[in-house]
Amino acid sequence: MRPVGLIGVLVLARLLTHPEISIPFSVWIPIAYLWQDVVVVLAFALLDYTVRREGFGWTLYALIVGYVALNVPIARVLSSPLTLPMIRAAGGPLADSVKYYLTPKNLGSIALILAAGTFLPICLAQRKPQRRGIVVGVIVVSLSFALAGPYAISKVDTAGRYRNAFGALWPTRLRVLNEHPENQDWRASPFPVSSNAVNPLLQYRGAAAGRNVVLILLESTAARYWPSRDSAIDPMPNLTALASHAISFEHAYAVYPESIKGLFSVLCSRYPAFDVAPEAYSRITCSALSQQLGSAGYRTALFHSGRFMYLGMPAIIEKRGFEVLEDAGTIGGNIHSSFGVDDSSTVKRLLSWIDSLKQGQRFFVTYLPVAGHHPYATPERGPFTISREDGELNRYLDALHYGDGALGELLSGLRARNLDRNTIFVLFGDHGEAFGQHEGNFGHTLFIYDENVRVPYVIAAPGLIEDKIRISSAASLIDTAPTILDLLGLDVPEKLQGTSLLDPNPRMSLFFTDYSLGWLGLYDACRKYLFEINSGRSKLFDVCTDPDETNDLSDREHDRISAYRLRLEQWIAAQSR
Repeated sequence: MRPVGLIGVLVLARLLTHPEISIPFSVWIPIAYLWQDVVVVLAFALLDYTVRREGFGWTLYALIVGYVALNVPIARVLSSPLTLPMIRAAGGPLADSVKYYLTPKNLGSIALILAAGTFLPICLAQRKPQRRGIVVGVIVVSLSFALAGPYAISKVDTAGRYRNAFGALWPTRLRVLNEHPENQDWRASPFPVSSNAVNPLLQYRGAAAGRNVVLILLESTAARYWPSRDSAIDPMPNLTALASHAISFEHAYAVYPESIKGLFSVLCSRYPAFDVAPEAYSRITCSALSQQLGSAGYRTALFHSGRFMYLGMPAIIEKRGFEVLEDAGTIGGNIHSSFGVDDSSTVKRLLSWIDSLKQGQRFFVTYLPVAGHHPYATPERGPFTISREDGELNRYLDALHYGDGALGELLSGLRARNLDRNTIFVLFGDHGEAFGQHEGNFGHTLFIYDENVRVPYVIAAPGLIEDKIRISSAASLIDTAPTILDLLGLDVPEKLQGTSLLDPNPRMSLFFTDYSLGWLGLYDACRKYLFEINSGRSKLFDVCTDPDETNDLSDREHDRISAYRLRLEQWIAAQSR
């Protein structure tokens, strides 16, 4: 009766995990949502029948039930069971985030699964054995479910919710392509749009020569919250003030909705590869921005309010030309989260490093704050929340507001040292943050909707850029290094995959995630295309008229869909070579 008890546990877990999702009617729904559960039960039954050792069946059964129980609250929060990248990320720095979700409801769901796993086999053991013909029929139906499952998920848009705790561990496989163009310009649109608009940025090429460089990656900062659509209060007034005399890119996109691989794309101007752990990037040599500026006579440093040990950051930043690398452990300060220290302490340490330099010495400093990261810890409540019951979005906006205060301290500190007018500031969100704008989309790593990957991007140079310049063409974080080098009048290495944002040629932005499901995407002159690798499903939006990405146009533009999909599959395959 163990296999029957196990299917009961898996179905109960399914009901507890997604109690409120909207499911459109389709005859494929039972198969799409249950086929992986059936596969697990069949595999268990086969092992249980084959390995006839005393206690083996019950031990295996207990391990399966325990792992399923653990994944129920995780899937309730993230709409995904644990994947291998998620397991790698679940370390000490996330302790406060984990603690935040230890609620009675989540703990109760674990207890309910464990109780069902305990009592179902006991209750079922009281029943009479089934006839052989019935057992054979059940096996045939189960095999049919299992075989039809992969096809069923292409007919029903489940957003990955068809996966159970074990199916989520299976890595996404890219399609093998027969053709691999070597010198393809991946970001040249298959549907170019001619424009006679004058590029206002060419005048700044080389105009910032000799200036210091401050690079700021704002943690989990999505463009949709600056300023917030849902509030009259600006969560980042210091950023807004800076942008009033700066270049702002209205359609800037992260390459990957996670900090570490995103930082690689910024420093090295190279795309990360699909389904490759961050630790592997230590073996990749690149012309990192910090190395380029160090060779040009700049002193280089990176200060992070978080902890380098999180998600393999040392593989990205070490041996990249930084003379100084300091994180929360070195900086110290008022610790408000297991993720790191307060940003104000990091700003003070950064300014003290600048003070230690010889007068007139040029510097390149990278500042990585953490205020926007879950659990959105701040030393005091801000203007958006009164209590915890106000919801995570308001707590997040408070965190952005607090982090913006530290940004203001940095800008004021440089101004007081008479350094601001000899510095260029490049600021952007390292990725976004989602709060259920699309069903099941929370956090930042799991999807590539605009709330996940579209970010504010500002270039300021007091005394040089005096106007408020808004650029509507696509920008990508991979363009950061060549843009800074172009502003400084320094040579841009040929091997960089990004291009200077001062370049008048329009480009698409490309992005992906492999954290849970495999998603590929691009932005091309208002068109936003998403491709879910697992199901083969495409989505197309006009984000200029539909910024919330609710009106899927994929059924109307088949030629565009085919061209975009081929381009993305060729692009992502090329990054693995």
